Amino acid sequence: MKYTLRALSALITYPNEDIQEHIGAIREALHREAELPRDALARLEPLLGTFMTEDLFDLQARYCELFDGSRSLSLHLFEHVHGDGRSRGKAMTDLGEAYLARGFMMQQAELPDFLPMFLEFLSVLPKDEARDWLSQPAHVLAALEERLNGRASAYAAVFHCLLRLSKRAPSAEEVQSLADYQDPTTPDEIDRVWEEAPVNFNAPIEEATQPSRLVTRLRAAKRDAAAQARGGRHA
Repeated sequence: MKYTLRALSALITYPNEDIQEHIGAIREALHREAELPRDALARLEPLLGTFMTEDLFDLQARYCELFDGSRSLSLHLFEHVHGDGRSRGKAMTDLGEAYLARGFMMQQAELPDFLPMFLEFLSVLPKDEARDWLSQPAHVLAALEERLNGRASAYAAVFHCLLRLSKRAPSAEEVQSLADYQDPTTPDEIDRVWEEAPVNFNAPIEEATQPSRLVTRLRAAKRDAAAQARGGRHA
């Protein structure tokens, strides 16, 4: 299951040239290890296809719009379970200590509950232990799959595959118990969320203190679209 977990981790990591260049090897690893049934592998094909055919900037823009621009689709697992409560910090500390206890060192400036990082951690564990860990946030994975399906996003297939690997089907009550965030839609709401966004203290200073150029462009595009919509109503 090691290579399957690493492949799925790569697919929900911010798209870059290396991932795009090796998307064929990612597909091959998924099929060769054969941890997923054929129908689950088939669901991944539309997403794999976008990496092979689309411009990298478009892939990155779509990723940011989904996972950085929508709190309801956050890839930080504890965001959905603990929100901004104090218990989130304790859960983060416990998870980080579990990583260290098993000899896993985080190589990126990310929090321990970042899903691609979590999957990399699981990939170094024995198969049964990895499956047990993966089953614990199954209700979060199910919620993310449902929300991405609602947006007709090919990324939903990754979460479907993770649930199949976990061999756990969370109940509707478990999924509904998670925080139901309403994403900002107006320029004022977008600005307010931006101002209130938590700082990642593990990130380098440059990364923690200024938004990426790509996210800045996305915010500007949303603001321009909202302005045009207002202008159309007043015409």
